[in-house]
Amino acid sequence: MVYEKHIFICTNQRAEGAHRKSCGESHGMEIVDAFKKKLKEKNLPVKLRAQKAGCLDICDYGQTIVVYPEGVFYVGVELSDVDEIINEHIVNDRVVARLRLDRIKK
Repeated sequence: MVYEKHIFICTNQRAEGAHRKSCGESHGMEIVDAFKKKLKEKNLPVKLRAQKAGCLDICDYGQTIVVYPEGVFYVGVELSDVDEIINEHIVNDRVVARLRLDRIKK
């Protein structure tokens, strides 16, 4: 199936004592579950998928997700941000600026 929107949520887990943060240690799977549940509840008329992903390699900015086809990276995502991302980005095609990884940060 080809999706109109595809949400990848980092759930990477680094070994104990690693020098870099890990999204999976934060709350990666909780975010995955929240996206799946809330998207199903909304029953949106678009083909979309939310799924766990391996390392997106920008761990220093906190919990990370990316939405395609736009390629918008959101960082520092908390469970409380899931509704806003769905309502703004997925439903209304508006980027959530406060969570977006700015090109300057890259």
